[in-house]
Amino acid sequence: MNGNLPPIVLDLDGSLRTMERTGLTRIDLAGWQERIRFGCRGRDWRAFSAHLDTRLPDVHGPVLMGSGDFHHISALLVARRCQHAGLRVLVCDNHPDNMRFPFGIHCGSWVAHVARMPHVACVDVIGICSTDVGIKHAWENRLMPLFRGRARYWTIGAKLGWMRALGLRDAARNFNDAASLVRALCHELSATRAPLYLSIDKDVLCADVARTNWDQGRLRLDDLLSIIDAAAPRAVGCDITGEVSLHHYRTRWKHWLSTLDGQPAIAPGDLARWQRQQIEVNEALLDTLAQGGSPW
Repeated sequence: MNGNLPPIVLDLDGSLRTMERTGLTRIDLAGWQERIRFGCRGRDWRAFSAHLDTRLPDVHGPVLMGSGDFHHISALLVARRCQHAGLRVLVCDNHPDNMRFPFGIHCGSWVAHVARMPHVACVDVIGICSTDVGIKHAWENRLMPLFRGRARYWTIGAKLGWMRALGLRDAARNFNDAASLVRALCHELSATRAPLYLSIDKDVLCADVARTNWDQGRLRLDDLLSIIDAAAPRAVGCDITGEVSLHHYRTRWKHWLSTLDGQPAIAPGDLARWQRQQIEVNEALLDTLAQGGSPW
């Protein structure tokens, strides 16, 4: 993978069809949307993985995947970086994505899958403001990656007393504001030379920067660009998700779970405006990745 190579769009939901960039490669995966979106059972996941392997080149630029409902595809992209032993995975996300899901894999559980990969040293999830790390949802978090030091949370304004009570003090760092988190992270990144995979879900950003269909974090665009600047020199891969799109699930359990997650209805006029805003943010992220001195 090369940060100066044009990006690849995995076109699952049509959210990036108006995006234009020199050399951009678009891979049509619309036929997989219902099977993969939000989550899927192991059989469908293995079939999609095999199909993606036939479509993705061995060497490529950053991968854009559409809605954050597809963030679990990052697990497949990280698995393709298996030649980098001791890989650190940096996930910018408003949610831990380390939650329990016993039926396969979904967009909120993939971090636990990555943390088990032999070539991955640690997964750092950056910018969490979601109540998913609060006491009411503590039981949903997978604890073994946290106990083993294979996953860490970087949170803003979270109440993490339950983690301290369980002896997980070192598994999370809490900050009063985004600026403090970004300074601490950039300092830590400057002190290590381990290879790094960067996964960005734009729900980590404030809603006025880029609207998504999930609850959102507190980072400004400049905060995220600073993180990319610090990470890019060691990055061996990157993906971007968090676009906004509409989909009406035919699968009952997906419809039920997405309703429980409180995903809002979106007016058509808002959808088009939010997608234009998202593409502008994508361009800023890709420009910074290309200028960041990455060795990909």
